[in-house]
Amino acid sequence: MATSQKKWVREVKTDSTHPPEGLFKKNPETIARSLASKKVSPKGPGSGMRMLTYFINRAGKGLSATDKARLEKAKELLSERVKKARAKEHKRAA
Repeated sequence: MATSQKKWVREVKTDSTHPPEGLFKKNPETIARSLASKKVSPKGPGSGMRMLTYFINRAGKGLSATDKARLEKAKELLSERVKKARAKEHKRAA
């Protein structure tokens, strides 16, 4: 049955903020900085992290080892920004 072969991600239809064209082909520092910006991720770097994770998961086996390593490095850098943002938010709430 063909319908059982469908992937859930094919059904995702969202019109949220989109990263700039070609962003995921750039260096890890640029990717992390851009995804953490309010222009791309109005809700903060956590939103950018979700976009990056979604992109990596969606690309799946189509990513080369080099591309995957570059994106994983961007994910690490973005994770640091998420931690800093949460710490700042936590300080403000205290």
